[in-house]
Amino acid sequence: MSSFLRRRTVALAMAAAATVAALPAQAVRYEGQDFPDSLSLGGSTLTLNGTGKRQVAIYPLYLAALYLPQKAGAPDAIYSQTGPKRLEMRIVIPLVKDVSTQEFVKAINKGVNRNSTEAEKAAVAERVKQFNAAIAEVGRVKKGDLLHIDYLPAQGGTIVTVNGKVWGQPIEGQDFYTAFLKVFLGDNNSDARLRAGLLGQPG
Repeated sequence: MSSFLRRRTVALAMAAAATVAALPAQAVRYEGQDFPDSLSLGGSTLTLNGTGKRQVAIYPLYLAALYLPQKAGAPDAIYSQTGPKRLEMRIVIPLVKDVSTQEFVKAINKGVNRNSTEAEKAAVAERVKQFNAAIAEVGRVKKGDLLHIDYLPAQGGTIVTVNGKVWGQPIEGQDFYTAFLKVFLGDNNSDARLRAGLLGQPG
């Protein structure tokens, strides 16, 4: 192969690699919405672990997506992962309705009580109050609102964001984020189909 052809082959290979690197993350279609299969958070690349829907009576409340450093199908394997994590919630209640975030507060309290040991509950009790205060301050959510509950250890812990606005202060400790995730993934969760979806399992 001539030096010209070698240079041309190398140039084409580099161009192809650059094109692949520039491609956006693929999207997973769920309930009519697209969720990226990976995203960047806190300096790490997270992978979509699964998606699910929370429905109350006949009304869908939100779609949820769980992003992790590594995909995992078992709750304990998720809790033990260090580094950033994200639970995304997209509110999908009917357009003419909204809902008080006090309903989320009640769900968090119930979920922590049902899925944590007495020692675990005692350890995170004050931080659960801090988290609930941030959620309650939001007031109400409506269709189209986007909530991110992120675990960012380098930035202080769990951060609550609604439509791009941060509420409250970071809540320290991976143990708190684990208690939060157990609301959705614990054995005594309130929605088995949502749990299965977030774990990447068939509903």
